[in-house]
Amino acid sequence: MPSRDDHDALLSSTRLGVLATIKASGLPQLSPVTPFYDAVAGTLMVSMTEGRAKTANLRRDPRAALEVTSSDGRAWAVAEGPVTLTGPGTDPQGPEVEALVTYFRAAAGEHPDWDEYRATMVADRRVLMTMTVERVYGERI
Repeated sequence: MPSRDDHDALLSSTRLGVLATIKASGLPQLSPVTPFYDAVAGTLMVSMTEGRAKTANLRRDPRAALEVTSSDGRAWAVAEGPVTLTGPGTDPQGPEVEALVTYFRAAAGEHPDWDEYRATMVADRRVLMTMTVERVYGERI
């Protein structure tokens, strides 16, 4: 049986996941996303766009689950918890955009042009979802 460390390792190493939010009807809304999981901090971050279904769902009901699968398909892990949304920002130097810069640095490293990145985050109306991970579970087949 996989341990919490196994699940944390899979969540930390996988850059493609499926985010589940709750529609107004109560059914799940599933969206492919690029997550960043910080097991030490107990948080999971995803950049998303204002106006999309997942963002609207989280503004109405700030709970989510994120599932990742190993590249061989033989292991999966899920993180669940409440979320906060930061943004969208209107100022490229504002705190909403700075939160997205912090996310990008943690997930991908340095960007070749931070001014361009910041301007794009404002133009695209990007929002940072931060989940406080309360439960992690999964399986290895």
